[in-house]
Order: sequence, then structure tokens, then C-alpha cells
Amino acid sequence: MYFIIICILAGLGAGIVTGLAGLSAAVVITPMLVSLGGMDSYDVVAIALASDVLASALSAYTYYRNKNIDIKRGLLILGPAFVCSVVGSYIGYRFSIEAPNGIGLYSIVATTYLGIRFIVCPITEEKTSKVRKHRKWVQILLSVLSGMVIGLICGFAGVGGGAMMLFALTVLLGYDLKKAVGTSTMIMTIIALTGAVSHYAMGCQLDMKALIICVISTVLGAIWAAQFANKCEEKRLNRTVGIILTILGFITLLVKLIPMIQG
Repeated sequence: MYFIIICILAGLGAGIVTGLAGLSAAVVITPMLVSLGGMDSYDVVAIALASDVLASALSAYTYYRNKNIDIKRGLLILGPAFVCSVVGSYIGYRFSIEAPNGIGLYSIVATTYLGIRFIVCPITEEKTSKVRKHRKWVQILLSVLSGMVIGLICGFAGVGGGAMMLFALTVLLGYDLKKAVGTSTMIMTIIALTGAVSHYAMGCQLDMKALIICVISTVLGAIWAAQFANKCEEKRLNRTVGIILTILGFITLLVKLIPMIQG
């Protein structure tokens, strides 16, 4: 029962950050199932990526209905991200052998940083309008390079790819937050599918009970969060996303430190 509750909470939290901020489900699922569930980090990343697929797809559909997705620019990022996610998955496999808890730690750092950044430096129309004045070839180059980095990070850790994508779309390419999240969820759907298949092909061990519970709860959380985000005023959304990610980062850090203190 304890394990089931952990999976449900991890899935709901993952769905919320997916639908609200376009991040990977692994931001929540990886540290919780590794620290509280006692599972191997590489196996958990596969579960998180699998949970991401349907949750991101449904979130993307909600943003699409509200005209908050840039399909054309998103495809420029998706191509290199798709290829590099496979490479990142292999690197993550090798890394997990040398440092089995390192992937979970990376997710905590990425989440906390992004949360604080949205609170301190919210995305505003004034900032994004300046970025959109860049020459077209510069924006294309930034899109391709961002896709490569995003794919490597997401394949490696199952997390951070969404955070990096949100950063790239808002800061580098001048998207408003809602369109950035919508485009991010669209891209994450494909990257998550590629990463999940790659992890499984490389020999991860899937816990079917954890997988099913996480997928269902992640989808429920993502649907609610995406609907809320599309109705939310931009400034309030920046603050909400920032606060949630910052709290999440500190909680997952605490969860990770508890076993170390007890040991």
C-alpha cells in the first residue's frame, strides 16, 4: 500500500508539472520512486518517460485547442532532439552504472533552478518581443542547437529536457509562457516515446504495477493542469509555475537527504 501511494502521488505531481510547465514527468517520478520507492534510477526513468507520452500528448491537445502551440518551430527542435535522445539514453545507461543515484540528483537541481528563475525573472511580453527581433537564420540555428541539447538531456535523465526546452523557447526564441509550454508538451510527447523505447531496448527492468499507476495518475494530473494553465493570466502563471517548481525541488531534495541522514 505504501508503494502504491508513492506511485499515485508521484504520478499526480508529475502530471501537474507536465500540464502546467511542459516538463518531463521524471522531475517528480524519478526522485520519489528512487528515494522513497527504492527503485533503480535507470528503471525509474523508463517509467517516467512512458508516463510522459500520453500525459504530454493530452496536454499538447489542450494547448492546441487554445492556439498555444507553434508546430512549425517545434518541428525544427523535434528533429535533432529525436536523434539525440537515443544517444542521451545510452549515455544515461552508462552513467547509471557508475553513479546509480546521480540521475535523480540532476532532476532536483534542474527543477529548483527553473522554479526560482520564474519567480525572480518572470517571462514578460517586453522580454520576448526583443528576442523575436533576431534574424530568421539565428532563430533557426538556435532551434536546432536547442533541440540537440534537449534530446541529450532528456534521453540521459528523462528530465531537464523539458526544463531546457522551456528555457530555450522563452529566453532564446521569445515565446510567451503558454505557447512555450504548449510547444514543449508537443515535442516531449515524441521525445518521451523515443527515450522510453530506448531505455527498454537497453535492458531496463519495468515494474508493471508502478508503470500502470504512474501512467494513469500522471494523465489525470496533466489534464487538470493544462486546462488551468490555458485559463490563467500570464503573470499569475509565471508565479504559479515558479512556486510549484521551487517547492518541488526542495521537497525532492529533502526526500533524497532523509535516507542519507538516517544511514
